[in-house]
Amino acid sequence: MAKISAGLNVPDFTLPSTDNKMISPLDFRGKWTILYFYPKDDTSGCTKEACNFRDRMSEYRKRHVEIYGISADDMESHHKFVDKNSLPFPLLSDTEHEVLEDFGVWVEKSMYGKTYMGVSRTTVLVDPDGRIAKIFEDVKPDEHSREILSYLDIVMSNWTV
Repeated sequence: MAKISAGLNVPDFTLPSTDNKMISPLDFRGKWTILYFYPKDDTSGCTKEACNFRDRMSEYRKRHVEIYGISADDMESHHKFVDKNSLPFPLLSDTEHEVLEDFGVWVEKSMYGKTYMGVSRTTVLVDPDGRIAKIFEDVKPDEHSREILSYLDIVMSNWTV
């Protein structure tokens, strides 16, 4: 499993999205991009996180920032989640866990004494050159969108093309 780090290029991938496109890192070039990895559609923490991004979408648009959510859920689940919560950004489906593994977020987890594989809630901020600018780990769904916006204000003010 490859572990990513700030300063490296985003691992190459192609995944289907809820806007009926195949998305790859080439789509990120020239823009700040948020890739947020989350465990499961329509669960409390994941819904909270997605809706916080949704509710601050105008702030992201002002900064010309793209957002993509990525999980192991299939496209049918993603479409229901997008529709139910009026999400204004695409979700990408990685049912084979290849991209999740490349980003190091497909990990062993435990609940009630049982271990299983799942997604570690993580966000990767990609700069306009396609490099990883920052990795947010152990994300708190309630505060995360605000945290990213604050970070973007700092890093974008120092960004030179």
